[in-house]
Amino acid sequence: MNSMTKLGLAATLIALPQLGLAQEADTTPTNADIGFIFTTFMFLVSGFLVFFMAAGFAMLEAGLVRGKNVAMQLTKNMALFSLASIFYFVLGYNLMYPGDGWSIQGILGAFSITALEPVGLAGAEPDLTYASVGSDFFFQLMFCAATASIVSGAVAERIKLWPFLMFTIVLTAVIYPVQASWKWGGGFLHDMGFLDFAGSTVVHSVGGWAALTGAIILGPRIGKYAKDGRVVPIPGSNLALATLGTFILWLGWFGFNGGSQLYMDTAGNVADISRIFSNTNTAAAAGAVVALLLTQLMYKKPDLTMILNGALAGLVSITAEPLTPSLISSVLIGGVGGAIVVFAVPMLDKFKIDDVVGAIPVHLFAGIWGTLAVPLTNSDASFGTQIISILIVGAFVVVASTVVWLLLKGIFGLRVTEEDEINGLDMAELGMEAYPEFSKG
Repeated sequence: MNSMTKLGLAATLIALPQLGLAQEADTTPTNADIGFIFTTFMFLVSGFLVFFMAAGFAMLEAGLVRGKNVAMQLTKNMALFSLASIFYFVLGYNLMYPGDGWSIQGILGAFSITALEPVGLAGAEPDLTYASVGSDFFFQLMFCAATASIVSGAVAERIKLWPFLMFTIVLTAVIYPVQASWKWGGGFLHDMGFLDFAGSTVVHSVGGWAALTGAIILGPRIGKYAKDGRVVPIPGSNLALATLGTFILWLGWFGFNGGSQLYMDTAGNVADISRIFSNTNTAAAAGAVVALLLTQLMYKKPDLTMILNGALAGLVSITAEPLTPSLISSVLIGGVGGAIVVFAVPMLDKFKIDDVVGAIPVHLFAGIWGTLAVPLTNSDASFGTQIISILIVGAFVVVASTVVWLLLKGIFGLRVTEEDEINGLDMAELGMEAYPEFSKG
C-alpha cells in the first residue's frame, strides 16, 4: 500500500466520528412540521386549480357572447383577475382575516397590507397547526377573483370597460372581504352557527347579487326583448369555447371545494378531501343530466347552454357542504341545482332581466339552494340560521353594489352608446376584434 493511500485511509478514519456527529445534529421533521408542509402544499395545488377557473370563466363568457364582443370579455377577465390580485393583498385579505385586529369586533376587519413570512422562515415562528401565510393568501385570493368573474358575464355586451373595472376594485377590496369575514374570518355569522363550507353564499351568491343589481341598473341589451313581450334569442359566438370553459371550471372546482377542507395533516383529512372530490363531481354530473332531460321534455330538444349551466349549478349547489353528503345525496343536491337553472332563466326573461351567460341562476339561485340544503346532511346546521345568514349577506351586497353601480353611472356612465353596442364593444372600447377575418370591415 503506497503512502498516499495510507494517508487517505487515515483521513477517512479521523473524519468518520465527525460525520456521525453531523448526522446526529440533523433535525428530523416533527409531525407538526410534516402537517404544516402538507397543508401548505395542498393550498398551493388547490390554489392553482382555482386559478385555472379564471380561464374557464373567460372561455365560457367568450363562447356565450357574440363575436363582436369577445375581445372585450377576454380583456375584462384578464383585468379583473389582475386587479383582484393587487387590491386583495392591499386591503381585502386582512379585512377578511383580521385575527385579533378587528376594527369593529365581528363586523369590520383590519385595515392593513398583507405581509408574508420572511424568506426561509428566518426568525419567524409559523403556526405549525395550519399552513404558511403565503399559501393561505394565494388560495383565498382565487376565491375573491372568482366572485368578480361571476359579475362579468351577466353584464356583458353593454357595459363600459373602466366603470366595470372600478366596480371590480370595490367588490374585491371591500364588499367581498367584509361579508366573507363574517363567516370565514370568525365574525358574527360564524358565531351564530352559519355553515358554508366552500362558499355557496360567501362566494357564489355574493357574485350573483352583485350581477343581479348590475344587470337591472344597466337594463337589457338592444333587441333582447321585443315590444310585444317576446324574448329574442341572441346566440353566442362559439359553443365549443363555452363547453371548454365549463369543463375547465369543473376541473377547478376540485381545488375550490377540496382545498376548503383547510387541512391535509392527517389520514382523516386526506380521506375527507377524496370524499369532497367525489361528491363535487357527482353533483355536477347530476346538474348536467337533469338539465339535459328537462330541456328535452320542455323544448323537445336538448339545450347545450342549459346543460353547461346545469353542471355549473350542480357545482355551486354542493359547494356549501361537499363533505357530509353521500353520493346519493349529492345527486339530489346537484340535480335540484340543474333544475333551478332551467326554470330560472325564463323567469328572469319575464322580468326583462338580461343575464347574458346565465350567471344569476347558476351562482345566485343555486347558491341559495345549496346553502339551504346544508342541514339535510349536516346535523350541525340550522335552517333558521342558514336563512337569516343568506338574507344578511344578500341585503349587504345588494345595498353596497347598488350604491357603487349608481355612483359609477352618475359619474362616468355605465352603458355604452346605442351605436357602440350595435357595432360591438370590441371596436368601440378596444379598437380591435377577436375575429377580424369575419368582420364586414
